[in-house]
Amino acid sequence: MQPQTKPTGTGATELPAFEDLVFTSNGPVATIQLNRPQVTNALSIRLSAEFLTVLEHIRDSEQYKVVVIEGAGGNFCAGDDLAEMAAGKWGNANQIMRRVRGYQHMANTLEDLDKITVCAVDGYCVGGGLEITMAADFVICTERSRWGMPEVDWGITPGWGGTTRMARLIGRRMTKEINLLGALHPARRGLELGLFNRVVPPQSLADETRRLVDLLLMKNQQGVRQLKYMINKNVEADLQTAQGFEAMGAALTGALLGSWQVPDADGQHGWADYRTQAEDSKIHQRRAAALNFWTD
Repeated sequence: MQPQTKPTGTGATELPAFEDLVFTSNGPVATIQLNRPQVTNALSIRLSAEFLTVLEHIRDSEQYKVVVIEGAGGNFCAGDDLAEMAAGKWGNANQIMRRVRGYQHMANTLEDLDKITVCAVDGYCVGGGLEITMAADFVICTERSRWGMPEVDWGITPGWGGTTRMARLIGRRMTKEINLLGALHPARRGLELGLFNRVVPPQSLADETRRLVDLLLMKNQQGVRQLKYMINKNVEADLQTAQGFEAMGAALTGALLGSWQVPDADGQHGWADYRTQAEDSKIHQRRAAALNFWTD
């Protein structure tokens, strides 16, 4: 078992000791290492549960600004543990569906973090491993990385991003090619398709990841959070709704930069007046006026 760094930050909970995952923190940077190198970091039931636990801890903490996800032993992740599937550990059809929905929750939790997430990928990144990267914000791969969705040849189908997020990232036609053929592709093709951000020599992965993290930490973190939220939500929305997000984001930014005073926003907070029971306050007057208006 690996001892875990004691969590800090508003809302953070105590972390257990993990067996298949190593979690470390260095100030605002959290690092998650998938740690089953003997099976190419395949996502066992236990590793997946540990991964979700640490993601929820990071979600609830204000300490972290950047999260790095990596694999141990020269590979990122070979996807779901086929040995467990073959042994029937996923259960019957209903239990399989429930487990897949749990994994979708795991990927959604990763995608929705108000921190920037970076996958540092070396070696194999297939199936569930690729699905992790598609829920992250940045992906840096080494030149020797190989990726794909080979589920079709194992008689199974992707369950938490291999068809859905992929189609949103690279389009329907290429998603069909990747999933229906099941080939393993070189890193450069993932870069060309838009699945990855950078491809670097293996010996440069750590340095390139550190350079990116250092740059991200220099940013206005509130601005980064707003941008990530708007981009993630807007891609699923129609243009008019997406532009509404942009407009509200611009207003929030203006307020944070000091332009928060609006002439007809009276600044009256109802809770303060409620506590003081000030009958002559603007809050009580407008509530009294509205209380029975058109209620007949």
